[in-house]
Amino acid sequence: MLLASKTRSLDLSRPQVMGILNLTPDSFSDGGSYTDRDVALRHALQLVLDGATIIDVGGESTRPGAAEVGEQQELDRVVPVIERLRQELDCWISVDTSKAAVMGEAVHAGADLINDVRALREPGALQVAADSGAAICLMHMQGQPRSMQQAPDYRDVTAEVTGFLRERLVACDEAGISRGRICLDPGYGFGKSLEHNYELLGKLGRLHELELPLLVGMSRKSMLGQLLERDVHQRLAGGLAAHLFAVSQGAQIIRVHDVKEMADALRVWQKATQYKG
Repeated sequence: MLLASKTRSLDLSRPQVMGILNLTPDSFSDGGSYTDRDVALRHALQLVLDGATIIDVGGESTRPGAAEVGEQQELDRVVPVIERLRQELDCWISVDTSKAAVMGEAVHAGADLINDVRALREPGALQVAADSGAAICLMHMQGQPRSMQQAPDYRDVTAEVTGFLRERLVACDEAGISRGRICLDPGYGFGKSLEHNYELLGKLGRLHELELPLLVGMSRKSMLGQLLERDVHQRLAGGLAAHLFAVSQGAQIIRVHDVKEMADALRVWQKATQYKG
């Protein structure tokens, strides 16, 4: 299976690691660490050395309760960094945004993938994404970041997430976005309770009925902290377990902060699966 952008294809015959590069002062686990452009570049280079094949660049936090960021501020944060990364790196570059203008400028600067937690529902996003030629990740989120964790409610979380993503695929098809450009993210931690998250993880394989690559991101999230009673910097082991379980259910892209550890865990998992009876 391949994921296609306008200039390159990503081979998903084996799991790929997406490294997180937050350029925000208020992200939940590393806010403020990479707001300096040189520091951000060095971190991205290290992520690639550690095993990332995709760098996901974000300029607005989407943690629960996060404040909104203006369009120009987000552009100022992400576009210069993407330009530098494109000059220095041959890996895939992703832009984590919901704003149409940021999508367009980021792809022009060299981004290969638009990673949108709102699944192209913001004004102009669908058409800009379609015209960009970039690959696209559609994510499920119930509500908005400021309020999404107040009272998430589902009758069948897996069925409702699948149904939402199916509807967004129809919208993408009508906008002229080919399925070969799309991957899907169930949106762990985005408008879901602890039990919703783990039910959705346990039944992740059901999303394969949509016949598209799956991206998952649970790195350092509260679904790990609540279960394990660990603070944000003590969730590595839980995150590795969660992501390896997702890979065992067919997830193809793993979005994490701790790239080296995730890449090591995947190498061991892949080696063992060669001999699985």
